[in-house]
Amino acid sequence: MTLQIGNHTLENRLFVAPMAGVTDRPFRMLCRQLGAGYAVSEMVTSRKELWGSLKTSRRANHDGEPGPIAVQIAGTDAAMMAEATVYNIERGAQIIDINMGCPAKKVCNKWAGSALMRDEPLALEIARAVVDAAQPFGVPVTLKMRTGWSQEHRNAVKLARDFESAGVRMLTVHGRTREQGYKGFAEYDTIAAVKAAVRIPVVANGDIRSPEKARDVLAATGADAVMIGRAAQGRPWIFREIAHFLETGTHRAPPLVAEVRRLLLDHLVEHYALYGDYSGVRTARKHIGWYVRTLPDGEAFRARMNLIEDCAEQLRAVGDYFDGLADRMDRMPAQHLVDEEALPGEEETACAVD
Repeated sequence: MTLQIGNHTLENRLFVAPMAGVTDRPFRMLCRQLGAGYAVSEMVTSRKELWGSLKTSRRANHDGEPGPIAVQIAGTDAAMMAEATVYNIERGAQIIDINMGCPAKKVCNKWAGSALMRDEPLALEIARAVVDAAQPFGVPVTLKMRTGWSQEHRNAVKLARDFESAGVRMLTVHGRTREQGYKGFAEYDTIAAVKAAVRIPVVANGDIRSPEKARDVLAATGADAVMIGRAAQGRPWIFREIAHFLETGTHRAPPLVAEVRRLLLDHLVEHYALYGDYSGVRTARKHIGWYVRTLPDGEAFRARMNLIEDCAEQLRAVGDYFDGLADRMDRMPAQHLVDEEALPGEEETACAVD
């Protein structure tokens, strides 16, 4: 099943969530390779003085990335958000996504991210400004939000109607309030209510960690797509697993250990190329840790690997670990045997814009 955003036809309805410090170009491309139909970049700040920073330039790097190129922007000033829209379109963005979903205190204390849901007039002003700025380029605008600010202030349905009227072409709803952060469990009734209230595509996000959960969330919400975040960390093949299950009703066999070894080593090489040796070897540690966290001797290997400060040595260590693993098992463990408590927590997926 395909999905349309403006002039762009997406390959399927399985999306990679934008996660700061995670969904950089190498990770997005890996997820696309493994079955994701769409990937949104880490959020880029609307603060012009930071556009020349190394962090922002890396986030805006789309070299060799398959389209459509979707860039998420964050900020609190409508004029600045409009300017950021044009800036990113001129650098290759084909879809602009507005961040009204990030719950991180660093962002919300500046009244950006999900904090904007507390100020409905400002949220709508920003949406209109971004749509107006993107319209001359023929670039569609999407928006990601939460169910509301708190349990008592769930206003996603009202805002969804307003955003649709402003010209937003797709909405993603995370099934938690800002107050929840990533704690507790996502609820999907609000997402279903948003879907019933608008005519534009709606994407369900939150706690989708298995093929069965993806199926159930699509059925419960009527959503047009699902967006997967933390469950793809260390398991980017989840997208092809879900696609296979939705199509056949059966589980695809877990990947071969040899395939995962190759995927991870290739990912690391691309990661080092983007970040350079010094930052690359350090920022790669979290990705490696996510891959091995539930594997035999994974925690011990992770502890040793975190002391390595050379890219070539890190590559060798990872290769050796998976060679040893291949001697013990042909395939990765089936996901239903993995404790979901091992998934990354809030502190590992915190949003940040500067």
